[in-house]
Order: sequence, then structure tokens, then C-alpha cells
Amino acid sequence: MQPGPKNLITDVQGLKVGHAQDARLKSGTTVLTADAPLTSSVHVMGGAPGSRETDLLDPDKSAPGVDAFVLSGGSAFGLDAASGVMQGLRDMGRGFAVHTARVPIVPAAIIFDLINGGDKNWTTSPYPTLGEAALSGADATFDLGSFGAGTGANSAMLKGGTGSASLVLDNGITVGALMIANPIGAVTTPGERHFWAAPFEIDGEFGGLGPDPQSGLGRDMKSDKITAMMRQANTTIGIVATDAKLSKAQCKRMAIAAHDGIARACMPAHTPMDGDLIFSTTTGAKELAAPDLELAMIGHAASLCVARAIARAIYEATPAPNDMLPTWRAKNGV
Repeated sequence: MQPGPKNLITDVQGLKVGHAQDARLKSGTTVLTADAPLTSSVHVMGGAPGSRETDLLDPDKSAPGVDAFVLSGGSAFGLDAASGVMQGLRDMGRGFAVHTARVPIVPAAIIFDLINGGDKNWTTSPYPTLGEAALSGADATFDLGSFGAGTGANSAMLKGGTGSASLVLDNGITVGALMIANPIGAVTTPGERHFWAAPFEIDGEFGGLGPDPQSGLGRDMKSDKITAMMRQANTTIGIVATDAKLSKAQCKRMAIAAHDGIARACMPAHTPMDGDLIFSTTTGAKELAAPDLELAMIGHAASLCVARAIARAIYEATPAPNDMLPTWRAKNGV
């Protein structure tokens, strides 16, 4: 398996990602969409999720496809970003047909970034506007780090962000991940130099420093984020995607497997204070010859992409006024 040409989730042909952010707000929204509805599912493993339209992604539910996904800052307020995306899709004539009406299907998930140093004293929620702007700017290329939903994200010791990665399997199937890294846990080992995801890094995509040579790692749960915030509000959310033709049930299995990537990249992961959630989706462009075996490899590849995307999110973060925590690059003099 090797990364796709862009090493982004949009290496899955047909997918587009857009960001919108407000530097003063220190928050933003990220949207993933395609030209046609996407077969999709979801799996939640955090104890404090914030989401919208997740029930309809269960395999027994009737909604056949998703028009767009929203990942947003703003905690529960950020779920309003989906309203802006729905309006934009409605203007395009998109949505699930119900007689003469069309209803865009837009699942959403949020991170908590309400006390990260940004100005949150708004009178009207900015998130619907951010959502519509992110949708209108969706493209096959997009920025990593302090953009979109990752604008105001933080990990335990370092500034968080938006990350992405991809892999092309030996059978030609492409898998990718788009992650917003805002965990209560650390993405780096003590000292904030080596990434927990280092064993899975490809071609120096997040610094090329390799694994931490220390032994006995994982027992120090220090978190400057908790010290600064004194609140239980965190989350790593994201989307994994493929071009393999999968059912909703198979997408569910891919989402479950993808959560292994959070555990590989964040220490600890899936805590009662995290809202860890991963959407899974497919364009369905490529048939599988041996579905069970190939689905196992797709799930494994998704987990690797998730781990790498989380590390890339922290690696690519850039500083801004009133940040609570340093960036990885500033901490390491890069």
C-alpha cells in the first residue's frame, strides 16, 4: 500500500473537501461532499459525542445516501453548520426525493473549542454561514493544519488541527481519512517530539523522526490542555472513505476498524470525556472480487490513514494570537 497522489482523502476520486474559518472566532467548519449521494455509516466510541443525523446511517435505516458531511468547531452550536450546508445543497437541487420535495442528508459532528482563546461573544451563530461557505469552496485539494474545523483544535500538549492521508491498496482500491484532532490525549510521546503514530508514517509526512526510543511509554497522562481548560470537553472526529463498492453494513465495519487509528495516534483514546466519532463513506466505483477479505484490508488501511491523518493535523498546525498551546513546529524549533 502506498499513498495516493495527493495523500488526501480526495484521492478517492469524486470526493471534494472545503474549509471555512474565522480567525477571530478561532473556529471553523469542514465539509466533505461529492456530486452524487454517498453510501455511508458511522461508529462512535467516545463517551461525550456531539452529532446530528447519525441514527439514519445505521444499516437498518432507510436513508440510501448522504449528500455531504460536516465536521465543525463550536460544540453543539457548531451543529448549525449543517443548516448552512443544507441550504447550499438545496440551492443546487440536491437532496433525498420525497414526492416533489428534496431533503439534503447532512450528518454532522463537532469538537469543543469554545474556550480556546477565540472571541465567542457572538449574537447570531456564525456556523450556518461557515457551513455554506465551506460547501461552496469544496474542491479536490485542501489545506491541512489550522483550517476548517481544526482551526481552534488542541491536543493534550500541542495545538491540534485538520489532517488527511490516503492509501492505494494492491488491488487498486483507494482509502482515505479526514480527521479533526482535538483529543484529551496526547498525540506525541512525553517531550512532544515523537508522534505515537510514527510507526505508520510514510515518506516523512509528519517529520520523519521515527518512534520514540524510550521504553515504558504510555504511563504519563500529563495534559497541559486539561490544566489550561479545567473542562471535560474534547474530541477526535473524522471521515474515512473508499471507492470500493460497499453496503451500509460494510461501511459500518470500516468505521469500526478505523477507530483503531485513533488509539494508535492518541494516548489515551476513547475516554469518557472524548466524543470520538468516525463517519465512513464510499463512492462505490469499484466492485470487490473477494468482499470479506478485501473489506478487512480496507478497514485496516482506514485505521492507518486515520493515525497518519491525526499526526499530520498536529504537524501542520500553525500559530495564531491567543493560542492556549504551542504548535509542534514551534515546540521543536522547526
